[in-house]
Amino acid sequence: MFKNYLWIFFISMVPLIELRGAIPVSQALQMPIVPSYIVCIIGNMLPVPIIYLFARKFLEWGQDKKVIGGICRFFLTKGTAAGEKMQAKAGRGIFIALLLFVGIPLPGTGAWTGTLAASLLDMRFIDTVIAVMLGVLLAGLIMMAASLGLFSALFALFQQGA
Repeated sequence: MFKNYLWIFFISMVPLIELRGAIPVSQALQMPIVPSYIVCIIGNMLPVPIIYLFARKFLEWGQDKKVIGGICRFFLTKGTAAGEKMQAKAGRGIFIALLLFVGIPLPGTGAWTGTLAASLLDMRFIDTVIAVMLGVLLAGLIMMAASLGLFSALFALFQQGA
């Protein structure tokens, strides 16, 4: 069982997969949902301060390097575009926009992208961590509900009534 918790912990740390993938994996492994949720939250949040403090510096440093330049430019471009899009839509409500960006489990959103975007927008560290944490909690709840079949049950219920 401990090995399974390690698996979901590390899966939740992987960019683009994060807890959106780790929670369904935990349910496929028939693990208890609440402890799995907690482990996935911790795993997903662990890289956030490191991303905020160092990712931008690393990407800017590496963008003109031969081997890593392409990937660094890709992530700088993607992070900047996500940040600018979020800023344009949110204006002064950037905290809520970041929370929702991280919290709604869609491809390309999540703690990694949201934190990088916040870093590129020069959001304050504490505001970033709190918004990302709340977003990760929301995404975890959504994925937990989906993994437990809540959305399928609601859809079936609405199909019967129509």
